[in-house]
Amino acid sequence: MNRAVVEQPEVSVAEGYERWAPHYDDDPNPLLAREERHLQPLLQGLRGKSVLDLACGTGRWLERATKQGAAFAVGIDNSAPMLHVANQKSAIRTRLAGADCESLPFPDATFDLAICSFALGHFHNLGRIVDELARVAKNGADVFISDLHPDASARGWRVGFRYAGAAIHIKTQPRTVEEVVQAFCSTAFECEAQEALRLGQSERHIFDRAGKSDYFLEACGLPAVLFCHFRRTGLRRERESSGKWS
Repeated sequence: MNRAVVEQPEVSVAEGYERWAPHYDDDPNPLLAREERHLQPLLQGLRGKSVLDLACGTGRWLERATKQGAAFAVGIDNSAPMLHVANQKSAIRTRLAGADCESLPFPDATFDLAICSFALGHFHNLGRIVDELARVAKNGADVFISDLHPDASARGWRVGFRYAGAAIHIKTQPRTVEEVVQAFCSTAFECEAQEALRLGQSERHIFDRAGKSDYFLEACGLPAVLFCHFRRTGLRRERESSGKWS
């Protein structure tokens, strides 16, 4: 994630992740590190569970769920370059699918848990994503969502990376916390937790490595990551079923 500078180019989601994919796993990212520090302890007891990694990218959370004994774990993404990187990981190469996250190729009530990490801002139709999660999640399923916090976005933080010596920003659609929570709670979910995660000393070494030590304390002063925990408890909105879901 980078602070905004006027001359820095913004690219589409498809182009951005095509460029970023070969280096995605090699570039330390303080926001991902902070998210992992919070979410990993919540992912206990996955043995025997079915897990969906929505917009899985290079399969970061899918790999962890598989290693923790999930009986059925699958990652969905529509970025072929990111899936190509994920496919190099032996633990998950048979658990990946290229598909539109707004039309998931799974039957109703398939998953005990779903994770959507730093992807909400890339979805044009948030309501459709939530509807699909409600459809494929079992009653009682947990859904963990993380994204760049809107306060950080308002201060100029952007989803991005360095490519050929230049800072590249990937186009996103910022949403308020209220918009995210309302989208889920107006369908089949209840909000179990909504938190604004700030960076801490555990992320300092990433700033030091990037030569940005002087920015660390300022960065810690803002909510960096929006984290939400939803649980599927209600009836989803009715819509016509599709043959491919049957």
